[in-house]
Amino acid sequence: MSTGPEPQGVDPLQFWDSLAARWSRKEISELSWQVRVEAREGFSALQDPLEGLLVVLEYCPEVMKSKGGSLGHCVLFEFQLWLKERPHLHLQQREPGARLRRLQVQALSLLTEKQPSFLEPLIDIYQLGSLERSVLLGHVGYLLHRGSYREAVLMSIKLKLQPDLDMEKVCIPLVLQDKLQLAEAFVSDYQDLQNRLVRLLDSWCSPGFDPSHLLSCYPGIPQFHQKSDRLAPKVLSKQVFRLMELYGVDPALCPNVVTQRRLASLRFLMYKRFVEKNMSEENWADHVQAAVGESVDLQVELIFMLVKHSGLDCAARWALRYRVPKDRLPFGVGVRRETILENLETECPAGTGEPWEPSEESRRTYYQLPVPMENVHFLDTAEGLRLCREAVLKPGVLLGMDMEWRPAFGSVGKPRVALIQLAVRDAVYLLDLMERGGPEQDQELRHFIRDVFSDPAVTKLGYGMAGDLSSLAATWPQFLEEPLKPAGILDLLPVHKQIQKAHVPLGVRGSRSVEGLKGSAEKGLSLLVQLVLGKPLDKTEQLSNWERRPLRPSQVYYAAVDAYCLLDVHRSLTQDPGRFGLAPDLSNALGGQQGKCEEKGTHRPRTRKAQDPCTDAEEEKPQPPPALPGVSREALSPQQFRVVCDNMLQGLGRYLRCVGVDVRMLDNADDHRRAAEIAREESRVILTCGLPFQTLKSQVGEGCCLAVDCSEKARDQALRVLKHFNITITPADIFSRCQVCNGDQYLKVPRQEMERLMKIRGLISAESRSRSESESADCDAPSQPRSLPYSPKCRWAAPSGLDPDSLQFPGGAPLQLDSVPPGILDKVSLFYCCTSCGKVFWEGSHFGRVISQFQEVLNISDGQTIYQHQ
Repeated sequence: MSTGPEPQGVDPLQFWDSLAARWSRKEISELSWQVRVEAREGFSALQDPLEGLLVVLEYCPEVMKSKGGSLGHCVLFEFQLWLKERPHLHLQQREPGARLRRLQVQALSLLTEKQPSFLEPLIDIYQLGSLERSVLLGHVGYLLHRGSYREAVLMSIKLKLQPDLDMEKVCIPLVLQDKLQLAEAFVSDYQDLQNRLVRLLDSWCSPGFDPSHLLSCYPGIPQFHQKSDRLAPKVLSKQVFRLMELYGVDPALCPNVVTQRRLASLRFLMYKRFVEKNMSEENWADHVQAAVGESVDLQVELIFMLVKHSGLDCAARWALRYRVPKDRLPFGVGVRRETILENLETECPAGTGEPWEPSEESRRTYYQLPVPMENVHFLDTAEGLRLCREAVLKPGVLLGMDMEWRPAFGSVGKPRVALIQLAVRDAVYLLDLMERGGPEQDQELRHFIRDVFSDPAVTKLGYGMAGDLSSLAATWPQFLEEPLKPAGILDLLPVHKQIQKAHVPLGVRGSRSVEGLKGSAEKGLSLLVQLVLGKPLDKTEQLSNWERRPLRPSQVYYAAVDAYCLLDVHRSLTQDPGRFGLAPDLSNALGGQQGKCEEKGTHRPRTRKAQDPCTDAEEEKPQPPPALPGVSREALSPQQFRVVCDNMLQGLGRYLRCVGVDVRMLDNADDHRRAAEIAREESRVILTCGLPFQTLKSQVGEGCCLAVDCSEKARDQALRVLKHFNITITPADIFSRCQVCNGDQYLKVPRQEMERLMKIRGLISAESRSRSESESADCDAPSQPRSLPYSPKCRWAAPSGLDPDSLQFPGGAPLQLDSVPPGILDKVSLFYCCTSCGKVFWEGSHFGRVISQFQEVLNISDGQTIYQHQ
């Protein structure tokens, strides 16, 4: 309040009473242009607008969540627009002193005690970051004490207070309430806090951890908010590994989850070796040693597993290898170890001298490499790389490509490529990435790989090449800084999918139809080779340790076959594509996208072409596949984008509907997995946040599940989603879809017809209507010019679609006339009625608000202008 001897200006309480009265009559809720002008004039009439604003907000009803439709948010939004036009009133223009600090403390107290949802605008308006750090920390501590953890985190992030707060005191309650993403936001940009958060979660994965004890330490968290199932070691370990990779945390800081993963890898290796029996002794031994490492506990676990699966002899040999203490060995293993000590070398042959030629049984069963051994070149020198360059980089060359890396049994991080295979018609070249030589040879190898991928004159055949490219980028950081630009790529994975969809008999070389192979154990490239060439691949060496040197002859043979078979498959498909249900031009199987790659398991959402507002919906047509990660996507319209929002993101869903996106939203009672079902059935992208992301991501294709930052406002979330998928908004997209029910068909009702319908329903009387018209004539309100007429991209219903007696649409939805304020009839000439839910809309200044909110992704063509209400 003013302290001058002669106060001037409007009393803030009087201003508040006027706003509250209008709000109660639903005038501000519709944001009519005249009222907005009056509100801004009210700010100008206050003697001290910054102090008067706090008085008004103090009397606003308390809103704990960020609801943009509340009176307080309405006042703040209009005040910020008003303040932008008057930079001389900004707080930094005032003289510092006690009065300035009093305003800041008053704003901070308003945030922590009554209106935490006003956080961001009040911090910006009153520059709360300039207050003493001890004062700010005290208010954050108050929020934590009363259980307002989300508000405390958002305030600390906005004011950069994280280093001075107790990480466990802030983050543990968030994790217990399934708000790990907020905890991640709290520790972002602070490496020490990130390490401490990951170590905290890892400690909860220890065998002796008791979740009930932890929950009892936080009685302030309501029982129904506690998510004890999220503390299960299996769930927590996934989050720990994700954060380890995200933050680059040293695995040594997380011994519990690393040990658990290695133990799980041991169990898997036992199953592959002794149950499925499809892993060789040498491959199995390589991976077992990598999984066990120097851990004595894991070595003991290995011995016990071997006793169960293989017997005392095998267990004793491994006990001897690791020198496991006798008191920790199972019964009988120690004695057996002593008896085989002298004969160990004869019982455990080194496995050298392995023949190159496959066995007769292998020849009968599997596809065989048609080039001799001398034409398979293992290259680990600069001279060998130059010979390969001369043979491969020739115009018109058809090149089969594949890559191998060590399976990630118990390891952390992305796999690194150990071998690249390049096959031409008469030779196969194996590029050794483990022995790169010095920096010059390493640079020459990178340049060669870049040249191969970018040369459009060389057709490169692969199978699921996006996965190979991702591993290649993990191998060389230079490919992340300057990504490869693939050209001339023909990925046979989508071709394989086309063949499976065709369901035609494949009478080539005795192969069977797709339907006849439903029970086959083959999959992936091996299945494609079997379908086209008649025999599958021998995948015995697939799980080899590809980092060992020298490679065994069987590994070299397998690597050469994996690349060369692509040439034979391509030749068979191009010779007679019709027998496989393909177009004559093989690249058509990719939808004309030769040169791009598809990630393994990619699932594409169906898209729709933009429709004329006055026509019915066109039939959906397949669209080109999305680009690779890191490659820019083509711009899409909102009508081509379909999503399903988790029940935690309903605000985001309404914003996306506001700009024309087709959005399905889960009900509060729906399980998160319902989003995956809808996404698969209707080809939608899932938008979620928090822990459900990991579960949902595994149930849909790559790129069809996006995690949203739950600490952001719904409007900012919507902007991020639109930018991520490169969705371009036009003014005609705004309000083209109903925010309530997602419908995209409207009925136009003129003012006279709306007035007639409301009179029939008894919502207005003839006397009140004539009085309203008289008042409107005396008001002489200014017009609302707009150079761009409102014409949304939607479907229009015929007037006959509304039943004249029941006022219901064909789907049964009644026309919601009671939501139309009688006073609005004087100001609006045309109403838009959703035929799906009956909600009535009309054009107001909210259109301009949305235009300003989505300006970053809005596309306005030359000659178009949007009137902005001041």
